[in-house]
Amino acid sequence: MFIPFVTTGIGSLPHTDAVAACNIILNSFDVPFWPQFPRLSFRELMIPQFSEGIPLVKIDSENKSIWIDKDNYESATKFLESYTDDLMLPVSEDFAKGLYTFLRVMNGIYFAVLKGHITGPLTFTLGLKDNNGKPAYFDEEIREIVLLALKAKIRWQVQQLKSLAQYVIIFIDEPVLSALGTSSYLGVNTDEALRLLKETSDAIKNAGAISGIHCCSKADWSLVINSGAGIISFDAYDYIESLPVYSEEFTKFLKEGGYLAWGIVPTTDAINNENSESLKQRFDKGLEILTKTMPSDLLLSQIMLTPSCGTGSLSIEEAEKVFKTLGELKEVLLENYT
Repeated sequence: MFIPFVTTGIGSLPHTDAVAACNIILNSFDVPFWPQFPRLSFRELMIPQFSEGIPLVKIDSENKSIWIDKDNYESATKFLESYTDDLMLPVSEDFAKGLYTFLRVMNGIYFAVLKGHITGPLTFTLGLKDNNGKPAYFDEEIREIVLLALKAKIRWQVQQLKSLAQYVIIFIDEPVLSALGTSSYLGVNTDEALRLLKETSDAIKNAGAISGIHCCSKADWSLVINSGAGIISFDAYDYIESLPVYSEEFTKFLKEGGYLAWGIVPTTDAINNENSESLKQRFDKGLEILTKTMPSDLLLSQIMLTPSCGTGSLSIEEAEKVFKTLGELKEVLLENYT
């Protein structure tokens, strides 16, 4: 579906000027995406951004805190009783200035593809805690409420982006995947984690969009592959050696039409020491590692290019260097591999 080496980005940017950021995205990426602005507001952080309207979730923007308040279960009961599979739960501009600005800036332009994102159910429920510090994940009812609410927000978001594009991609952002299995998350059941990912991925596809999943570190890649996502976004700059262990599963994923989004341009201060030529050498080494156990033709045809993660923690100058370098690297790789 995608031309090899097509570029897109991961959500967060360090900018606070929403219009300027959207114009930079428009001019830097083949597949534009709406930006998150963590420096603009606490509400733009991963969990708060999609918390609006979820029963039992309380947010204090002034004190930069968000938590589960179990004292009002009546709202949770009403939500579950009234929930339908076509419910759409909006995200307001107070929580997603980048999305609304993006829609205004892009109005009148019709794209082949646009990208959005949603905080994954595992990252959301393991990061959101009650007054006693217990993650929401470990309360079965709250976990289900969050999952249903995220699905409703996916449906609403896809509808917004579809007004501007023939195809819409939604990435499930799941940074917590790299920590599953550690002492902090020993109580997370693998089957339940897979159910949450699959249901989220299915919600994206049922809404008429293309499902992707982003993990910015190493992970249990079999869990990611089995989520049903059509695009797997990974940190190819630092963690490419974690993939060959799952070469059989990845090969099957590619043969069935899946895409690997190589996060080959670093979004740490390492970007200050890199350029398109140095990253091309890193890509070559990564490809050499993967082609020992996976078909090179599939790796080079089912490929997208992205930064390794969001750029929200960088300076504006560093973030814009990431974007510029990504575009330059794409041209170098096209010249060498097509």
